[in-house]
Amino acid sequence: MTPTPTPPQPAAGAPEENWLLLNGQICFSLHSAARAFNSLYRVILKDLGITYPQYLVMLVLWERDELPVKQLGEQLRLDSGTLSPLLKRLEAAGLVRRERSARDERSVEVRLTEQGRALREQALQVPPRIATATGFDIAEINDLRTRLDTLTAQLDAAVDN
Repeated sequence: MTPTPTPPQPAAGAPEENWLLLNGQICFSLHSAARAFNSLYRVILKDLGITYPQYLVMLVLWERDELPVKQLGEQLRLDSGTLSPLLKRLEAAGLVRRERSARDERSVEVRLTEQGRALREQALQVPPRIATATGFDIAEINDLRTRLDTLTAQLDAAVDN
């Protein structure tokens, strides 16, 4: 069992009420960065005709080609109420197809269409454009992603306790 970490302490001489300043909150920094990413993705993905959440769905499907909706939701950390409308719009755009599983008719599987597979080629330009916009080199990006993955795991564990 991992010992409970000691919470960080305010800087020497800083009053505790400074802990409640908006700009001192890590959650606000992450929120602001996420909104900035979403804005940038909106601009970059406009040419592909998809939104950022749709792009995330497509990323998973480009890796796997087909997947049960339940697993797709788990991988993206989305509930069915959020995922279903996304899939409906992707299906209407001709990028994916939803079908009942032949193995388990309670399960719905999502598959890429040929058009969805073809979109992958256009999407190859997205990551380099995002990387350039960050101003970080690839090592910094990888380090940040690793640290964020660790943070996510730590926060998930804290919720589960």
